[in-house]
Amino acid sequence: MTSDPFFYLVALAVLCVAAILLWGIAGFARGVDGKKSNKVMQYRIAAQFVAVILIVLFVWIRGGGN
Repeated sequence: MTSDPFFYLVALAVLCVAAILLWGIAGFARGVDGKKSNKVMQYRIAAQFVAVILIVLFVWIRGGGN
């Protein structure tokens, strides 16, 4: 599985979601403006959507447990 380039794309998408989440949490901790924090969380939702789609595609293409 680790020799599959699509696996690395999925892993990168998940890491991007985690990075955006940490960015947002750090902003909350620093007390950043609410509008900016909300925008960062919107970015997280969009990145999470893409990551979930990629994960589902990865499982579907690879046979999904058959």
